[in-house]
Amino acid sequence: MKWLKQCRIFQAEDIPSDFIKSHAQIPTVLMLEDRLRVYIAVRPEPGLSMTTYIDLDIKNPMQILYVHEKPILELGEPGMFDEHGIMPNFIYREGNKHFLQYVGWSRRCSIPYSNWMGLAASTDEGKSFKKLFRGPFLDRTLDEVYSSTGTWMIRKDDLYHLWYARGSDWHNVNGGLEHQYNIVSATSIDGINFDHENTEIFNRKQALESSTRPTVIYKNNTYHMWFCYRGINDFRDGENAYRIGYACSKDLKTWHRDDALAGIDVSEEGWDSKMIAYPYVVETPYGIYMFYNGNGFGQSGFGYAVLEEK
Repeated sequence: MKWLKQCRIFQAEDIPSDFIKSHAQIPTVLMLEDRLRVYIAVRPEPGLSMTTYIDLDIKNPMQILYVHEKPILELGEPGMFDEHGIMPNFIYREGNKHFLQYVGWSRRCSIPYSNWMGLAASTDEGKSFKKLFRGPFLDRTLDEVYSSTGTWMIRKDDLYHLWYARGSDWHNVNGGLEHQYNIVSATSIDGINFDHENTEIFNRKQALESSTRPTVIYKNNTYHMWFCYRGINDFRDGENAYRIGYACSKDLKTWHRDDALAGIDVSEEGWDSKMIAYPYVVETPYGIYMFYNGNGFGQSGFGYAVLEEK
């Protein structure tokens, strides 16, 4: 499969705003009848992440219909898991509600941050959300102690299948601590309480590789997963910066990784020439789109590509 890059759609500098001052990180897409509602993490000030959305024309995602300049969720109270940041991650519909799995993060003393997954619901097609719980639905377990982020979920045969990035360690790199995380899986009956596998779903390219933000579609009797991965050093727009990888499965359990089949890479120049990260694939009546971030973890904005059909 091959992705045909279209353009950068949005960056914070495109509009004068007291709220959207930098970044348009982790595009997360809700498909509506005539538009795509893309949730992004923006930074009203350095070191603070909040979530808002941008509406795009479903037939022509290059066309911005609306920019929401307010947060859809408020930060948690002091001491809570989402005290310093709320970032979108995965959205799905059940009945007349939409549910948003979001990353909540907080600053720490011994390490730079801690992040876990919260859950919120909307009854107005994703214009506003209400947190379902004060705490995270993916939290520490007996075996997972550092972080849980980067979710994607599929419901099949009355069972929820969840993939997410589990924090595996912190490493001292050039005098600073860098986080390592890798994709694992879990299952649930209710979509809230999960049984964790505690095993990485595919092999790493290098021992200290990190992988996150899986996105999955079912096509030609196969489940196709795209995700992003990076190294442990020089990954901030350097030689080990995020790239998009690929894996496939027939049964949602055994995954075969082959990054050569990802079908997309950094550009030779421009906004996504140093990094390509946080893919989100959505199937529409007008084509299969991949939304993604470029350089600077979303500081350069987000764009999209279209899957070439053969």
